[in-house]
Amino acid sequence: MNDTLTLILYIVLGVLILGGVLAVLLRGPKAPKDGYPSTRDADDVRSGEDEAVTTVERPPSAAGRLVRLRERLSRSNNLLGKGLLALLSRDKLDQDVWDEVEETLLMADLGSGPSERLVEALQRRVRVEGTENPAHVKQMLHEELLAIVGPDTDRSLHLEGENGNPGVVLVVGVNGVGKTTTVGKLARVMVAEDKKLLLGAADTFRAAAADQLQTWGDRVGVQTVRSEKDGADPASVAFEAIKEGKAQAVDTVMIDTAGRLQNKAGLMDQLGKIKRVVEKEAPVTEVLLVIDATTGQNGMIQAKVFSEVVNITGIVLTKLDGSAKGGIVVAIQEELGVPVKLVGLGEGPDDLAPFDAKGFVDAILD
Repeated sequence: MNDTLTLILYIVLGVLILGGVLAVLLRGPKAPKDGYPSTRDADDVRSGEDEAVTTVERPPSAAGRLVRLRERLSRSNNLLGKGLLALLSRDKLDQDVWDEVEETLLMADLGSGPSERLVEALQRRVRVEGTENPAHVKQMLHEELLAIVGPDTDRSLHLEGENGNPGVVLVVGVNGVGKTTTVGKLARVMVAEDKKLLLGAADTFRAAAADQLQTWGDRVGVQTVRSEKDGADPASVAFEAIKEGKAQAVDTVMIDTAGRLQNKAGLMDQLGKIKRVVEKEAPVTEVLLVIDATTGQNGMIQAKVFSEVVNITGIVLTKLDGSAKGGIVVAIQEELGVPVKLVGLGEGPDDLAPFDAKGFVDAILD
């Protein structure tokens, strides 16, 4: 009995020893304290790091947008065009019809002066040319409306400076019209044209305005100069943006400004100070006023206030696709003597394009 028990113990002990030896052999050599060297080369590592960085977008050229934007404009202003063409296609163009034509133009925010001149020009041509043929009258309407919109008006954007200075663009307008968004969209247009630019977040009063602008800039690889302090001096931010733009030899510095109309004197002081401070470093080459096309006469009032504060050089009409009152293009040019240079026709990042007078009239009367 004792011999049998002893034999069993030896067998168990032998199995344990054999198992331990096998475990050591199968585990292999111990890894170094710092781990094994990577088999990936440095380029592979950098490539992986780059993939974690947000991809910088390459916006499409503005030239290809015009056809698409014209289609949207045609849809939004279709009621105006159809209303005019329906009136001018009647069997007899008497005074009642002409009164209705003028009323239609006024309702489209064309303005009393331009509406009256357009109707008088059409009446005169119909009388002189002796025709009431709808096709001929439509052509007359197209020609006279185009003449009022201004086909030969200089709508070029002055985005570049001289003598080694960057172009300086101030973008002004009341809060809520899409001012900061317009700066971001215009930045995309310029990047698509291989321009080097920098953004200045001088709207320091609206919560998250600087964050919004920086997001637009980051998407296309454009730096935004900003203050991390809410309520910082806008002129100081603008000044730093110009200094940084000169140091980087950029083509253009675009500055987003605050637009509070509650205090006209305060607005005047603020914008005036920004312009004075900025021009210590470089001349302002363009002042763009952003107006929401859907606000109609309120937009006209806003435009007048800003025109009294700063020398507006161009108008940007946003949300023109959401308005059946395309006449504001004519009215605002008439009132301020300043051309509409850019139009926004959608909420997409690339729905901003240069204003084209002929394309605008074609779209209305299509």
